[in-house]
Amino acid sequence: MINAKKIEEIAKQVTDAIPPGLKSVANDIEDKTKTVLQRKLSQLDVVTREEFDVQTQVLIKTRAKLSELEAKIAELEAKLGE
Repeated sequence: MINAKKIEEIAKQVTDAIPPGLKSVANDIEDKTKTVLQRKLSQLDVVTREEFDVQTQVLIKTRAKLSELEAKIAELEAKLGE
């Protein structure tokens, strides 16, 4: 669900922004940043791109089927009206 590589990149960017005098605590900060990011991202109601694409395809097929059924209903209603 959550791309671990992206979290690593964000944590590294935060670590790189630390002044040189504080580099001794950089690893600790990086680990804590990863932990916080993972915890906060897991609280979000998100799906992977793959899941999103699959659901998009399901929706497209469902809409097509709905259109077919609407047309059949209209046809049957027309026959009943005769």
